[in-house]
Amino acid sequence: MVSLSGPGWRDFLQGLITQDALTLAPGEIRLAALLTPQGRLLFDLFLIGDGDDCLIDCAATDQPALVDRLTLYRLRAKVEIAASSAPVLAAWGMADPPTGFRPDPRAHGLGFRAYGAAIPAAVSIVDEAAYNAHRLSLGIPATPDWASQATYPIEANFDLLGGIDFRKGCFVGQETTSRMKRRGAIRSRMTPIILEGPRPAAGGELLAGDLRAGEIRSVQGDRAMALLRLDRLEAGPLTYGDGHPWRPLWPDWLPRGD
Repeated sequence: MVSLSGPGWRDFLQGLITQDALTLAPGEIRLAALLTPQGRLLFDLFLIGDGDDCLIDCAATDQPALVDRLTLYRLRAKVEIAASSAPVLAAWGMADPPTGFRPDPRAHGLGFRAYGAAIPAAVSIVDEAAYNAHRLSLGIPATPDWASQATYPIEANFDLLGGIDFRKGCFVGQETTSRMKRRGAIRSRMTPIILEGPRPAAGGELLAGDLRAGEIRSVQGDRAMALLRLDRLEAGPLTYGDGHPWRPLWPDWLPRGD
C-alpha cells in the first residue's frame, strides 16, 4: 500500500495514471495503471478514496518501486507520498460482504476488498495461491502476468475491466493507449487457458499449428494466463511443449476477437 495526502494529490495522480482521480469518492475503489512513457504497464493499482486522502493498493513487491516512481514525478506538487503497512484483505464466495469490505471493481465474481480492517470471524483464511486460482477461474489477469514492461494495458484487458478512463485527458503513456483504442482491432489479449499436459514454466510458447499463438504468463494447476494472438487461434492444432494440447477459456466479459 501507498498513501497520498495533501491538497494536490488529485491533480498529481490525474496527470500520471490511466484512471480519473479527480472524481474518486471517499470509500470508492477504482482500477488503474501507471505506464511507461511508451505506454507499457509498470504497475497495476487500485485507488481507494480514504477520506480527504488516497490509498493505492499495489502488489507488495512493487511498493518500494512505486514510491520511488511517484516521488520522481512529484516535483513541486503539493502531495505527500508514503509507504503504508495497512493490511489488504480479499473475500469471495459470499452474498453479502463483511463490514468494511467493498466490491472489487474488476468483476462481480471476484468478491470484495478491505483495507486496514480486522478479519471477521466468519471469514476463512486462505493463501495467495487460492486467490490466484480464484481470479484465474474468472479470467482476470494480475501482476504476475505482465512481465517486465512487456505488456500494453489494453492487451491486459484494462479497457474491459474499467481500468482506463479514455475521457480524462493526458496521462503517462496516453498517446500509445489511445492509438490502440482508436484502431479498434486488438491483436493480442490476456486470456485464460486450460493446459492438458504437464505444467509448463512461465514464458513458455503456445502454438497454433506451426505459428506462435501466444506466451504463458502465469500458471496455477491446469490453468494459466496467456497473452494470445487472437488472429492465429484457427491456424492449426493448439499445442505447447512436446505437443501437449491447450485450449482457451472465454469468460462472458472477454470478446473472442475485436
